[in-house]
Amino acid sequence: MDRHGASVQRTLRQLSFRLLEVYVAVVRCGNMSAAARTLHLTQPTVSLQLKKLADILGEPLLESRDGRMQPTLVGHELYRAACDTLSRFEDVDAFIQQARGGSVGHINIGIVTTAKYVLPRILGAFYRLYPQVKVTLNIGNRAHILARFERQEDDLYLFSHPPSGGNVVSARIIKNPLQLIAPKEHWAVGRQQLNFNELKQERFIVREPGSATRLMFESWCSSQGISLTDTMQIESNEAIRLSVASGLGLSVISAHTLQEGREKPAVLPVVGFPLESNWYLVGRRDRRLPYAARLLVDFMATHLVECIQREWVAADIATLSERFNDYAPVGER
Repeated sequence: MDRHGASVQRTLRQLSFRLLEVYVAVVRCGNMSAAARTLHLTQPTVSLQLKKLADILGEPLLESRDGRMQPTLVGHELYRAACDTLSRFEDVDAFIQQARGGSVGHINIGIVTTAKYVLPRILGAFYRLYPQVKVTLNIGNRAHILARFERQEDDLYLFSHPPSGGNVVSARIIKNPLQLIAPKEHWAVGRQQLNFNELKQERFIVREPGSATRLMFESWCSSQGISLTDTMQIESNEAIRLSVASGLGLSVISAHTLQEGREKPAVLPVVGFPLESNWYLVGRRDRRLPYAARLLVDFMATHLVECIQREWVAADIATLSERFNDYAPVGER
């Protein structure tokens, strides 16, 4: 080993888990104040830890962009290594706790809001088999969960329109058909078949820009050469369902969402509907999947048909374990 290599090795030995935890928290939160609250530290302490880390590596690790602290090129590589290192030792801790008869790990899952109607059914069955595994659900719209994915904040994700790129591993696990709904007293209720052109002058209640449901609906309209003239935006599926049932307009919504709540709007038999959509289980190829998360993947592959109706299960479930184990480090498969 040359002198430079030996010097780098000595430098990296000065790193501590606490320094890595602080750095990961700052990258995920985007500023030191929020990271300090998350870690139950003072902001000056976080600032000192970051300075110590930058001094050890001899490189700038963070820079301010768009009002957030973002990692530099070197900082991004350190962040990836830190996430992997901390995840590995969480697994070691899980195995130790398991040997003592305690906890066997923790899973962070980021899910889009529509998936909150179905994932608890899966997790309930998983918990009955693995009561020692703790799960944290982080729920938000697609933009929020995409941001969490970019910052590697969770182990697994559930998207109805997965992100793209070489770092993405995904599989369709649950069908998520999109239905066109109307108030029960709407003039079209009871018709055997409808052409969408008969409805395009109606008011449509749509999700926020970036929502996968809205993206699919707008894409379908574009493919049909249809432009909507009257739209109303609401970010909540529950509020959309209530608004439609109350007569505010029509909407396109997940069939799973319609099973919840007391408000039961009518489903219109429009040609081309339901729109075919799926929920995708998503992970990152550049982030090691923790032991507990792999347990959940294998559980879904084997038991999903016992948790939800068989007709909702998507075809990719047959190769789910294989897909998510393909990128596990050699020796861990």
